[in-house]
Amino acid sequence: MRISMSSVPVDDQAKALSFYTEKLGFQTKHDIPLGEHRWITVVSPEDPDGTELALEPDEHPAVRPFKSALVADGIPFTAFAVEDTAAEHERLEALGVRFTQKPTDLGTVITAVFDDTCGNLIMIMQETSG
Repeated sequence: MRISMSSVPVDDQAKALSFYTEKLGFQTKHDIPLGEHRWITVVSPEDPDGTELALEPDEHPAVRPFKSALVADGIPFTAFAVEDTAAEHERLEALGVRFTQKPTDLGTVITAVFDDTCGNLIMIMQETSG
């Protein structure tokens, strides 16, 4: 068994697709119209056949309050691995991405947290030898 897909709930699929591809650098894998919404997945250009991230509409009544509570408490919805948190933080900040946590060394990982503009906080993390 392996993880083939995960998802992040977004308040605007078009805005999310733009942010996740143009700012974060992911590539669109699927973009299929489904009535009012679309089936959109993105992948890492480093692993185009790897795990897909679905940009899911946050239409379910429980999702928006859940997302708001996480953001209010500063809790990231998900995390992405990076080789160098400081370098990625600098690259993303230069593109206008707003960080809520600057790179922080936690011993075995260095993390930073940003706002994905779609209602979520997202963590980037670099594993270290500790």
